[in-house]
Amino acid sequence: MTQKITRRTAMGAVLAAAASSLPFAALAQAGTVRFVLPNATGSGVDAITRAAAPALGKALGASVVVENQSGASGIVGLQTLARSAPDGNTLSVVSNNVVIFPSVIKSLPFDMPGDFTPIAVVGATPMVLIVNPNKVHATNSREFIAALKAKPGELNFGSGGNGTILHLAAEIYLDATGTKARHIPYKGVGPMVTDLLSGQIDFAVAAMPSVQAHIKSGALKAIGMLAPQRTPAAPEIPTFAEQGLKDFAVEAWFAVIGPKGMSPALVKKTHEAVVAAFNDPAVKETMAKQGNSIHISTVEGAQAAFRSEMAKYAATVKKIGLEPQ
Repeated sequence: MTQKITRRTAMGAVLAAAASSLPFAALAQAGTVRFVLPNATGSGVDAITRAAAPALGKALGASVVVENQSGASGIVGLQTLARSAPDGNTLSVVSNNVVIFPSVIKSLPFDMPGDFTPIAVVGATPMVLIVNPNKVHATNSREFIAALKAKPGELNFGSGGNGTILHLAAEIYLDATGTKARHIPYKGVGPMVTDLLSGQIDFAVAAMPSVQAHIKSGALKAIGMLAPQRTPAAPEIPTFAEQGLKDFAVEAWFAVIGPKGMSPALVKKTHEAVVAAFNDPAVKETMAKQGNSIHISTVEGAQAAFRSEMAKYAATVKKIGLEPQ
C-alpha cells in the first residue's frame, strides 16, 4: 500500500525514531493507545483483548482503548490499522483470519503482511463445534456426521464472516467427514451466536471463550474440540481426533500487530509490553479460564509465522475448493 507523506505520518516517523529513548507514556498522544480490533464484540479476540487491556495499559504506560471495527469480515478494522501512523498509538490483536484473507478475498485494500508489523504471536484459542440441541440431536461426532449425511446440504452453519477461521474450520471438518452443509456468514460472532441460540442456524464452529457459558448452561451442545488436545477449561469435551478423525486439528491463534514502518526499537518495546501483560497473574488466570494457551513468540518468529501460515492456508483453501469472493 502506497501512502502519501503527510504531516501526521512524518510526525509518526519522528516519534518512532525516538522510541529508544522515550517511554510509552511520552509516545502515546494524550496518554492513549488504541487497540483496533477487526472483530466484533463477543468474539474470542475481543474477550482476550479486554481481559488483557488493564495489564497492557500498565505495561505500555498509557490508557488502552479497545475499538471494534468488524465491518466486511474485519477488513475495515485492518484498513484502519494499515492507514495509522507507526508511532505505537494504534495497535491490534488479530486472529489468524488475517493470513486467510489473501486466499479467500479477491481484492484486499492492503497487502498482508506487507502493510503491517507482526509483533508477537501470543497464543492459541481452542475452537469447538457446537449445535443447537433443539435442532440437532447429535451428542458426538459420529452422530453428527450421520445427521449431516441423512440430510445432505440441508443443515446450515454460521460463521463470523466469509473467509474467517470459523468459516474455514467448519469447511475443513465437512471436507474431512465427506459431508455438506450450507454456510451463512454473519457480520461478527455475536450475531451468529444469537441466531444459533434461537435456532435460526443449526451449528457453528466458535472460539471457546465466546460460547463457553452457553455450553455450560446447556443452551448449546459441544460436539468436539478442533484443537489437537483437550482444553483444561472444558476437559469433558473430546477432540475430533479422539472421535475417529485421525490427526484432525484446526488451530486459532492470535497475535499483536501494528502498522508498517514501526521502528525496531518501538517494536521491541511493544513486544516487551505484550510479554509483561500476558505474564500478569490476573491475565494468566483469565486466559486459563477461557482455555487460551499462551506461548509468546519472538518478533522474528511472528514475522516468519505470518508468511508460513499464509502459504499453509492458501493450500488448504485450494484443497477444499473455496472460491475467492
